[in-house]
Amino acid sequence: MARRKIDNINPDNDTPQNAIPVICSKIRYYRENADIEQKALAKIIGVTANSVSNWENGRSRPDIALIPGICQALGITLYELFDIKDPGTKYNNEQQKLIDLYERLSYGHKKVVCNIINDLIDMQETENCPDLKVLSYFSRTLAAGIGDPTGFTDDSVPVYVYMTPEVMKADSIFKVNGDSMEPEFFNGQDVLVQRIENNSSLVPGEIGAFIVGNETYIKKYEADGLYSLNPDYPVMRFEDDDRVYLIGRVLGVFNSEGYAKKSDIDRYKRIHGE
Repeated sequence: MARRKIDNINPDNDTPQNAIPVICSKIRYYRENADIEQKALAKIIGVTANSVSNWENGRSRPDIALIPGICQALGITLYELFDIKDPGTKYNNEQQKLIDLYERLSYGHKKVVCNIINDLIDMQETENCPDLKVLSYFSRTLAAGIGDPTGFTDDSVPVYVYMTPEVMKADSIFKVNGDSMEPEFFNGQDVLVQRIENNSSLVPGEIGAFIVGNETYIKKYEADGLYSLNPDYPVMRFEDDDRVYLIGRVLGVFNSEGYAKKSDIDRYKRIHGE
């Protein structure tokens, strides 16, 4: 007759740790924290040491009538024994311990602790501060097929945006107006623009922001004119005496998620002394 195989023998008959009720594990935790032996705790409560051992190993639970005595002996609250949040307590155990230690300090040492905490907060905010850049946002739209009759003026406002490789190269943001540059640029989208100085120029095939007369446009630059991506629009060609001014190179669409949140802007300004 084959012998029966027996697995998972537990000679002490202890309950697995993850199956021990919270109240049982907390009795052990707070008893050890208080440096009280099982026998000593049992004597205070009025039970046997074996009863305390059975509680802590999850074999049994203390009678409800013993709960107040257990809390008093361990110097804890009912909430702590059952590991639930006390609605009337503002701080958790660790926070309260820090407060109690702080209250034991002299006035001078309290000042030292406050200075250290302020330095750590400043350091943490610096480490967590997002990398931002200030760009010029122009209320004047870049017409994609619809002329803007107002004159181009530098009426921009500064905006804070999160840093990206494209933002690093950009100087300003314009809004697209019209559908002549679809399907790459759509009406209402913001675009990043890299301002180009007089000694620079676009390479044929690049998208640029232009002023033509008193109108602003986003178009693809070619040697023979300015092209729309939408085939429904004609090529814009010019004579030598036509007033055509290059604002800059269009780097791409700028999504609204790229605008910095107020909390990040405030942190950035505070750290950089703005």
